[in-house]
Amino acid sequence: MYTILALCTGNAVRSIMAEALLAERGGARVRALSAGSNPRGVVPEAVTATLVRAGIGAGGLRSKGWAEVAGPGAPPLDMVLTLCAGTAREAAPVWPGRPVTVFWNIADPSARSAAETDHALRACLADLDARMRAMLALPLERRTP
Repeated sequence: MYTILALCTGNAVRSIMAEALLAERGGARVRALSAGSNPRGVVPEAVTATLVRAGIGAGGLRSKGWAEVAGPGAPPLDMVLTLCAGTAREAAPVWPGRPVTVFWNIADPSARSAAETDHALRACLADLDARMRAMLALPLERRTP
């Protein structure tokens, strides 16, 4: 199993969507995790609703800090996927394992007016889904140490 951590600052929108997509698209091949450097502590209902409308499982998703996935007892990571420039500029913890790091600068769909939010969330999900499908098509299991 390939363990992938999705990161963004608030762990409320992009990284939550990425975790849900990785769990859905990766199946038994992928253990999906998400976290944030400054977690909001809640996943907005609009995010959950967007996932459900797209047929993506949203049960069990929660906003959490990156110390939870870097601390004692945390699983070794194979990949850390950073989804926003803010988090990419921060001093991250030392991740367990020897993860490959990837940076996708995905626009924050919550930084919009209320009228634009639904469209922005759907566009963010579609962007992440296309990238996830391409990434998961790679032979992840053949990673060399």
